[in-house]
Parts: sequence; C-alpha cells; structure tokens
Amino acid sequence: MTRELSYREWLARSLARALLADARQPGGTAPGALRARAAATLGGDAPWLKPLAEALGNRSQSTWRRSDLPALANAIHEMPEFDAAFEQDKLPRVRRIILRPAEMLPRPTGLDHFALPNIPTLAELAQWLELDADRLAWLTSPAQAFRAPDDASGQPASHYRYQLQPKRLGGLRLLEIPKADLKRAQRRVLDDLLRHVPVHEAAHGFVPGRSVASHAAAHTGRDVVIGFDLRDFFTAIRASRVHATFRTLGYPEGVARALAALCTHRTDAAVIERLRDDGGLDWMGAKRLAAPHLPQGSPCSPALANLCAFRLDLRLEGLAWVFGATYTRYADDLVFSGPASLRAQFNALRAWVDGIAADEGFELHPRKVRCMPTHRQQRVTGVVVNDKANAPREDFDRLKAVLHRCALHGPASQNRERHADFRAYLLGRIAWIGQLNTARKTRLMRLFERIEWTGPMQTPS
Repeated sequence: MTRELSYREWLARSLARALLADARQPGGTAPGALRARAAATLGGDAPWLKPLAEALGNRSQSTWRRSDLPALANAIHEMPEFDAAFEQDKLPRVRRIILRPAEMLPRPTGLDHFALPNIPTLAELAQWLELDADRLAWLTSPAQAFRAPDDASGQPASHYRYQLQPKRLGGLRLLEIPKADLKRAQRRVLDDLLRHVPVHEAAHGFVPGRSVASHAAAHTGRDVVIGFDLRDFFTAIRASRVHATFRTLGYPEGVARALAALCTHRTDAAVIERLRDDGGLDWMGAKRLAAPHLPQGSPCSPALANLCAFRLDLRLEGLAWVFGATYTRYADDLVFSGPASLRAQFNALRAWVDGIAADEGFELHPRKVRCMPTHRQQRVTGVVVNDKANAPREDFDRLKAVLHRCALHGPASQNRERHADFRAYLLGRIAWIGQLNTARKTRLMRLFERIEWTGPMQTPS
C-alpha cells in the first residue's frame, strides 16, 4: 500500500517537477531560472522562493544531472529555506504542474560509453519488447498473478511454472521457470541490455569467455585454497536491488521498476509450504522466497546476479589483496588462495568475508566452508587444482566405466537417474572433463562413438 504524502511532501514534489523541467537546458539551473519555474507552479512569486532558488542554484552540475524527481523532492523537503513557506498565514498553493519530457539519466563514469537501449518511457519499453501496453502491464503487475481472460476456472494464472529437483547432498532445489511471453521479454533484456554491461573481473560464472575452468585456473599450484558458499544466492537478491541496478544504468524510475518487475518473482505460497514440509527450507529461506527476488530459472537472473554482486566482488577482491591472496567467484562459490601463511589467518579471513557478505545482503553457508592445504586434494567447483586444473580422476574413471557399459549393454541399462536426454547428458559430462583435459576427452569420445543409439530409449526398471 502506498503511503499518503503529507502536504509538505506533495508541495516539495510539485516544485521538484517544475525545477527539473528545464534543468538540462543552458542556464536552466541558474537561481533566476529556478525561481521563475517555481513561481509559475505556485501562480506567483513569494519571498521565500529567492533563498530556496539560490540554495538549489549552488548545487553542482553533476548533482543536477543525476537528480531525479524523488531525490530532488526529498532535498527540497529537508531544506531549511523551505520552512519559510509554512511560516506564513496562508499556505502556498500549486496552480500549475510543469512536467519535463521523459529521458534517460546519465550513467556513472565507466559505464557511460556502453551502447544500451534508450528507453525513457513505459510506452517505448513496450515497443522495444514488442508488446502492447496492456500486455506489459499484465507482465509487470506487482501481484504478478492475473485472472486469465480465457480461463473458465477463474483461477489466477501465474507467469511462472515450478520444478523441484533433488539436490546431490539431499533436499530439493526450486526452479522458477518463466512462461513463454515473459521468457521472451526476459531474453530480450538479457541479450540487448544486460550483456552490454561489464561485470567485475573476479566473476567467472555466466560470463562470456570465462568458465569453471578459468575460475579454477586462478587457484592452481597454491599452498592454501579456501572456499565459501553463499546461501540462497539468487533469492537473496531482492527486487529493490535489481531496481537500483537499472536506475544506475540510467533508466527512469517507471522504466526501472517495470524492468525489475519483469526480472523478479514472488514464489507461490503453496510451493513455499511444500519446501518447508520437506524440511529443506528454514524460516529465513521462506521469507526470501515470499519477497520479490531473482528466480533461479530465468534467463536474466545470472547476469543480474553478477551485476548486483559487483560491490561484493569489489570488496572481497580488496580483502584478498590485504591478505596476499587471490579471489574469484563462480555464482555462489567464493574462493581465496594464497601462500601457506593464509592457513594461519583462516579465522580472520572467514570473519571478514562473513561480515562483508552480510553487509552486502548475502549470507555465508556455515556448513560449506573449506580450508584446503596443499597436502590435501584441493577442489574448486569440482575441479582439482593442486598442480593444474583437472577433473578428479574418480570422475573420469566413473564416466569411462558408464560409457563402456553403454557400448556393451546399450545406453538404457545405465540411465539410472532417468535423464530425459541421456545422450545429451553424457556429452555434457564429456565436455566438462574435456575443457580441463583434452586427452581425456579424446579417450571418452572414442567410447561414446561405440554406443548404439538406434531403437527406443528406455530407462532401466
């Protein structure tokens, strides 16, 4: 529910609209020009407008370029010069609303030269997404659930479908998968907007040119490798942070809110209840899902998560420098590596990482902390990094045995996990090992090519 504005807030907002109308024109922020637009809004001049306009005219041009309506209205509301408007018998009245044309806001230094789509209004956002205005409103509604016009049952039609998948170490993983219309819009946002924005150099997950291999390679041959995991990485990123990211990229308030609504989701209560019944979801996890968050399963979520974690990466990279270590992140996997002295500093490093993560809105998983000295097998996202980045020998041997039995007895005999496309699954496992060791990939592909894939594909009973 939107809070009702007080009269002082409403007056400050009306003045802010007028002052922003020509603020980017030559001389538009001079005290005289500001006073004239304020007087036009009030239907006449007033003595208190002169000191107010002079105080606002002293603001720097960079401040004016970055000012939006809420920020300027709040600044006016808090100014002592504005108090004089309410110290007279007759309160000022707004006689005219002066609006400026909608336009993109300037982006921070370093992001200003990237070619992002110019979308100053909701109408232009709908056109860019190839949607009509009503369809955009339907997809970006705060409730994110509408009664479908062709649904005779009258039940709300969600924009997402849910999948629960078993985790390797127990529990269920929730996938929130957007339906066709929303997914098409999200894909456009990803391909034509988010992919043009660089992420921090420490981020290796979901970044073109970087991978599990590059993430692991940064930590090969180190005396100590230390790993941390973030709990509920995607769901910990709220819609407010996504909205702030789009605002930073220069999109006006309304467009930024619509983009954030397109890319975030509030999980259905029945799904949350199912996860809690399973025992794999605590109270805080349920609270995260109940609020608008980045859904795991949306094409936009990985790119947005990396952008929203930029400050986290920046601070953790600085922390690594202090400890004489190297830092990289692959999605929720944080890894530090360095000299033998880092092992003695483990508790201090852990405390700092925990504090920085909490300050940035994340939480470390207490049971997923690893300190791996060189005499133990050091793994980074499943990759062994003691001497060079390589897949664990046991993973290679296990996959080789599966391929061998598939060649002898047919693939159906080995599809015990009932993969819908077992052939693609095996090729994916071979590719994962192959990106780290081409010789092993060659050996595995020879076995794969011996498998007979003709005939119906049946899973074992």
